[in-house]
Amino acid sequence: MSTRLKLKIFFVIFLLIFAAFLLLPTFVPNLPPWFKKYIYRGSLKLGLDLKGGVHLVLQPDLQKALQNQFENYIQDLKAQLVRASINCEISIDHLKATLKFNKKEDLDSFKRDILKEYKELQIVKETQKDSVYTIELTLSKERVSYIKENIVNQLLEVLRNRIDQFGVSEAIITKQGADKVVIELPGLKNPQRAIKVIGQTAQLEFKLVDEETMQRLDLKSLMQELIKEGKIKPDASLEEWRKVIKPYIPEDSEFYFEIEKDRKTGEIIKRPIILKKETLLTGNYLKTAQVRINPQTNEPYVWIQFDSRGAKIFEHITAENVGRRLAIVLDDVVRSAPVIREKISGGEAQITGSFTMEEASDLALVLRAGALPAPVKILQNITIGPSLGRDSIQKGITAGLIGAAAVILFTAIYYKISGVIAVIALILNIYFLLALLSAFQATLTLPGIAGIILSIGMGVDSNVLIFERIREELKIGRSTYSAIFQGYSRAFWTIFDAHITVLITSLILFIFGTGPIRGFAVTLSVSIIVNLFTAIFVTKIFYEYFYEKGKDLKINFFEIIKNPNFDFMKYKKVALTLSAILATTGIIASVLAFMGKANLGIDFTGGTLLYLKSETPVSLDKIRKVLSEEGIKDFTLQDVKGENMLLLKVKSSKETLTEDVNKILKILNNKCSEYKFKLIAKEEIGSVISKELKHKAVLAIIGALLGIILYLSFRFNFNFGVAAGIATFHDVFVTVAIFYLLGKEINLLFITALLTIAGYSLTDTVVIFDRIRENILKGGFKDFDYLINRSVNEVLARTIITTLTTLFGSISLLVFGGIVIRDFALALTIGFIVGTYSSTFVASPLLQILQKGKIPELTQKDHLF
Repeated sequence: MSTRLKLKIFFVIFLLIFAAFLLLPTFVPNLPPWFKKYIYRGSLKLGLDLKGGVHLVLQPDLQKALQNQFENYIQDLKAQLVRASINCEISIDHLKATLKFNKKEDLDSFKRDILKEYKELQIVKETQKDSVYTIELTLSKERVSYIKENIVNQLLEVLRNRIDQFGVSEAIITKQGADKVVIELPGLKNPQRAIKVIGQTAQLEFKLVDEETMQRLDLKSLMQELIKEGKIKPDASLEEWRKVIKPYIPEDSEFYFEIEKDRKTGEIIKRPIILKKETLLTGNYLKTAQVRINPQTNEPYVWIQFDSRGAKIFEHITAENVGRRLAIVLDDVVRSAPVIREKISGGEAQITGSFTMEEASDLALVLRAGALPAPVKILQNITIGPSLGRDSIQKGITAGLIGAAAVILFTAIYYKISGVIAVIALILNIYFLLALLSAFQATLTLPGIAGIILSIGMGVDSNVLIFERIREELKIGRSTYSAIFQGYSRAFWTIFDAHITVLITSLILFIFGTGPIRGFAVTLSVSIIVNLFTAIFVTKIFYEYFYEKGKDLKINFFEIIKNPNFDFMKYKKVALTLSAILATTGIIASVLAFMGKANLGIDFTGGTLLYLKSETPVSLDKIRKVLSEEGIKDFTLQDVKGENMLLLKVKSSKETLTEDVNKILKILNNKCSEYKFKLIAKEEIGSVISKELKHKAVLAIIGALLGIILYLSFRFNFNFGVAAGIATFHDVFVTVAIFYLLGKEINLLFITALLTIAGYSLTDTVVIFDRIRENILKGGFKDFDYLINRSVNEVLARTIITTLTTLFGSISLLVFGGIVIRDFALALTIGFIVGTYSSTFVASPLLQILQKGKIPELTQKDHLF
């Protein structure tokens, strides 16, 4: 055996062992502590739909949000007054600011030149006493109304940003009722840390220390005296301390605690400190925040940088207050109060506080993601089961195994020993894919499984492409091993092009997408890389081994269709007309869905969340069957672990809410009376898909289309790229049209199915285009229709086999997968059939039309990089 082959085998064995270490924590939960400590502690995580997780209900403090906004406006007013050289004394009491002017012209100038720019503020009172002119300002009614209406939407976007940065994949964030937010986080190793990050307000402020008051008062002695007199308890809250300290300090100052952790003991040290009420700078001007290490203490701190405006403000503050202490306040806690030694340019500062690396990382994260518009209260924290239901997951697994068995049997029987090698590669494909997902700490969800289904299809397709090439080489009289290695060589660029186009698409979907789109993109990206490795590198090792051992391999494949010679282009006008009608219907249906006028699922429309309590544990399968039989179409069920509680999300409108809830309760009490359900609470919930997510999805789709066109323009020519792009979107829109005409529901699972279909369709089209390009390079073709017919016929056997093996999986899910994923499987089945049809009857005719019937002039350089 040659050294080269030995190295290849050793490399594969090494990867197998390495992957085993990555997968052990996932499949063997009771590993010894030393394994997780010294070898690998990560594992493959399952999403909410497959495993369940944490269900949180948060409510923002509306009054605090109003106060924060009001104080920001007043601080801006102060800055404007200073710039305009207007003398004014300002005091703030909750949502009221009192401004006192000593000159009438200053008041008039303020109202004329400054206040008119602040439509969010209104004058509620104006008085004159002697030579002092006083006005009182508050938030305008319009602004108060706007804040009340938008606080939850603002909260949703900040929370989504934080959760994405924290690395929690596939979280669900929705609006509940008028003033609450529901967050569902998939199973986490440290849920309390995630909850802390999510719930932290992260209001960052810079205030000057009131040095005069600090020198005048002995705060520690004063506090001990107040405790001794029984006016307050030692463990009282900050608000309670402020009330008792208030009489001893000026009106424009505020009592705080400076908190620090002792480096040696880890004990939390609280020091009293008095700060000026005026906030000189806030975290609103923050550009970025990062964790850095102090080289002197070897401890982490958070380095922050302001935007251009914030940098100018910070420079102005430090220039005017050299020698004074500037406190950095985070959520009413003083983290540090360093002395300003000199004017600081560049807008950089640091937050210290004896942080651990984890604490510093979390703080930097929440600062980057932005402050919450107001503090939030966690009203509910419960553990829920999978949204698909354990019964549905079991059926899905069974269906997947049946589909996989069908693919394995077909491949092994049809291609014989080569088919067995392909099956081994397919198993390795899934094995390495799961290992890499574990290494990346990815969260596996149903969209991710859809990506795996597509990767299995591509894995089979890659081997079929190689085998069919081997068959062609055998037909022209090559020896067995010559045909094998020549087949690999000729199939390589076709496989490479098909995989790279899908990889580019998936990467663009990951960059611009979010939620299930990202989950799908991650799994698909990893699977494409793995599939290229197993299909081209691993399978070839077997043949190289047999060759070097001198074993005579008898390559004898079955042949599904011999020497096909169909005139596909004869039907191009009929096919393009039919496709145009269906695609137009799909575009109209998509527009209607985007406008909310199609049969949208609860993911898009929102609905009602019912908290149902039962006396005994419930069977989700039975509840799901009963509700479906009684005509309740769009709903999801999740059980609450250990509490005999059921979360039932159902689509309903405000007008029919009471009627729908009463109908459901009646059905459950009649058909499932043994559970004796009681309605604990009901809440209106918003859609999972926010405007921001819709915007990102549109960007992802446009980016994917451009990626397809650019790559295929580089590898083929521009018209090839445009034809492939149009054909891919044709398949998506035709599938949408069929679903729309069937009255099926459009939900997140359907969107996932569309992404899978797009990837499959693109692969199929690229394979045919690659054969067209190869035949162009051979030359001798004068008629474009004949060239296309010849190319399609040459890969027809591969097209049929790939379609069959892919349909084995989707039809198995459709028949055996259960009601929850039935529509998902139906969409995949329709899409795979449409994708096969379009690569022959849409993409190729489109290419001919774009080329105006002229065969493109390609040179050998177009076949290689």
